[in-house]
Amino acid sequence: MVALRDSRDILYVGIDGGGSKCRASIFDADNRLLGTGVSGPANPLHGYAQTIDSIVRSAALAVADAGMPAETLGELVAGVGLAGVNMPRLFNEMSAWAHPFKQMFLTTDQHSACLGAHRGGDGAVIIAGTGSVGYSWVNGHSEIVGGHGFPHGDKGSGAWLGMEAVKYLLMAMEGLSAKSMLQRELQKALGTDDPYDVIEMMAGKPSSQYAKLAVPVVECAEADCPVAVSIMRDGAAYISDLAEKLMESKPPRLAMIGGLAPRLKPWLKPRVAERVSDPLDPPELGCVYFAQHSLAALGEGETRPAEKGDAKALFG
Repeated sequence: MVALRDSRDILYVGIDGGGSKCRASIFDADNRLLGTGVSGPANPLHGYAQTIDSIVRSAALAVADAGMPAETLGELVAGVGLAGVNMPRLFNEMSAWAHPFKQMFLTTDQHSACLGAHRGGDGAVIIAGTGSVGYSWVNGHSEIVGGHGFPHGDKGSGAWLGMEAVKYLLMAMEGLSAKSMLQRELQKALGTDDPYDVIEMMAGKPSSQYAKLAVPVVECAEADCPVAVSIMRDGAAYISDLAEKLMESKPPRLAMIGGLAPRLKPWLKPRVAERVSDPLDPPELGCVYFAQHSLAALGEGETRPAEKGDAKALFG
């Protein structure tokens, strides 16, 4: 393949990696979408090998979707936003990866999502998917609230909803909590009414498995099941608290993204829900904005491998 000659020839791949899936999208220099690919989980906290495999697979699928030859992978400038790399050890491990791209610029999924949600500008974002976290970027200063990981954090997330549902289900099965619509739907989803089966099925499972059980929680809450409503209100109250903390830095916009976001928004405190705007661009394009800004900072035409640095210094 002919080498890219100048900034107008550059192809970017934005890679958004989280606890459930990794999505890669290829864009040209005018940020026009050319192809997309989706693969498995990409949180290095839950597995380095799985993460790099998901990144490469999703990018290769995006190359194929764009109708480009496989060797195009080595010509892409990659902006990679990953869950977990706000931890310095994981950031440094991923930065040291001998990646297959022309260049790679690594940041947190919170930072790239925020850049996407506000089209590269300042703002704050609540991510509510498999996990949960609040992030703001205002006047070059970042703040992260929450995002401590499942099971000891990520309250209000899909995984947390699923975990709370399992706790309730086990008690209801043994007559220690009231029977409910949620109990019936969970038993249907799991295919059992035996608490020991539930323990065997769910013990030690990753956050993505618990997040699947968020669906019956949300649906039952929307059908006014008191148990599910209580769980949803508890999770939404925490997400509202995250938003209010972030708004102390006076971000010009607040957005909420993630698979759970549209179903969670009606449960937020009214003053928070009023502030929430739709994201302007997807997280993958936020990853591209980050790569473009990083590339410009290096100087036009300069090429070097993945950036190394300290996660705390870069992301707060």
